[in-house]
Amino acid sequence: MNRCQFLEDRRRAWGVKRLCVVLEVARSSFRKPRAGPAARAARERADAVLAEQIRAVHVEWNGTNASSPHHSRAARWG
Repeated sequence: MNRCQFLEDRRRAWGVKRLCVVLEVARSSFRKPRAGPAARAARERADAVLAEQIRAVHVEWNGTNASSPHHSRAARWG
């Protein structure tokens, strides 16, 4: 039995935080596998959209690294 399965089986009784502290396991290492392929695919799609927006701003500014305009544009995107 791996640690993630152990945590999954006992998380309702003891809580993930307490189990991770006692077992010295990072909570992120427990949550990451639970996200699954659908969550990873959604993140990859969101990253691709953001990368395209960054490319568009870069082209708009003639390939220069004008950090102030890039920063302000990215801040407006959220």
